[in-house]
Amino acid sequence: MTKQKNEYLVPMIIIGALFFIFGFVTWVNGTLIPYLKIACQLKSDFESFLVATAFFIAYTVMALPSSFVLSKVGYKKGMALGLGIMAIGALLFVPAAQDRNFNLFLVGLFIIGTGLALLQTASNPYVSIIGPIESAATRISIMGISNKIAGILAGLIFGYIALNDADVLEKSLQTMDMAAREAKLDELASRVIIPYVIIAAVLVVLAIAILFSSLPDIKDTGDDSANHSSDSSKTSVFQFPHLLLGVLALFLYVGVEVMAGDTIISYGKSLGIELSMARFFTQGTLAFMLLGYVVGIIAIPRYISQAVALKFCAILGVIFTILAVVTTGYVSVGFIAALGLANSLMWPAIFPLAIDGLGKYTKTGSAFLVMAISGGAILPLVYAKFAEVWNSQDAYLLMVPCYLYILYFAMSGYRAGRKIQTS
Repeated sequence: MTKQKNEYLVPMIIIGALFFIFGFVTWVNGTLIPYLKIACQLKSDFESFLVATAFFIAYTVMALPSSFVLSKVGYKKGMALGLGIMAIGALLFVPAAQDRNFNLFLVGLFIIGTGLALLQTASNPYVSIIGPIESAATRISIMGISNKIAGILAGLIFGYIALNDADVLEKSLQTMDMAAREAKLDELASRVIIPYVIIAAVLVVLAIAILFSSLPDIKDTGDDSANHSSDSSKTSVFQFPHLLLGVLALFLYVGVEVMAGDTIISYGKSLGIELSMARFFTQGTLAFMLLGYVVGIIAIPRYISQAVALKFCAILGVIFTILAVVTTGYVSVGFIAALGLANSLMWPAIFPLAIDGLGKYTKTGSAFLVMAISGGAILPLVYAKFAEVWNSQDAYLLMVPCYLYILYFAMSGYRAGRKIQTS
């Protein structure tokens, strides 16, 4: 047993570094949304939330092509390629900032998301099947800790660089003449150039390191043995109902997770809280997620199963959402941040439950699940529209039916079409 653990310790460390990268470039979006709204003088929150849309929609567009690429080059080269693509997207921030071109920023974010789609398609099933499926949620929770620590650091670093003086800046822009205003906005936009050049350089170095690492490739032919419940009689990935239900569950989960993390700064501002304080709110959400991951590592599968953990988190999501809507001020913001706790064990539970038993269809099933990350592209925009019709607080009620469906998946959806022991 010790030998088996040592065999996947080094790959886990390497994948952990990748998840750190995922978190850094993903959760900086929460800061980019209010930052680009000022720098590019966007007229509405709906427009600024296109930051999340451009980033996450890449998963839907590129997940299946990513699966095809992985089938040709394998996990290892695929990961390196994904990192290289992300570096290209990061470098596009340079001309985008120089021209204060919001559309070019969106293109850069889409390209970064494209690289991440390739990385996620490879790394998530890798973590799920590299060891016993029963403890997959624990391993993914460890990856989640790397992801969220990176997200906290990204928000703190970019919040300081981009939004540290945002309140004073917004007020001063209103009294400046055109020339001074343009010069100030150009200076604001230029603040992201050096950070994103550094990010691109780190991505290239990590890609080279992956190519020369001892990280083994996992072939489709070995997936059946790793997924012990696989049904060899299946002739199509669409013959796995639990996978398809899991795709929808993951879509809704990512949607509510991105809403909790990326809209909370704008929500705080809508309540009259200054950006100098509100810029820290995303870190609060991520801190709650970190707490949930630690609980998951300790409890799963020793004390509770992945399905039971998912039920508990879905129920918490409903409760915290309702409390966020019926309370006010910092208390309401606190409950939105607390959704990080509710969301924390959802990915670690949904992904392995949905992918279990797919056998030779593991990569394709993984691609479908990665496509579901597009929930982060769509649901925040729906929230923004609801906020325009109602208000930014009541619009969070959108989350309630999402959590209720996830509860259904945790109770019975993950067993659909399968003959397995119930939890």
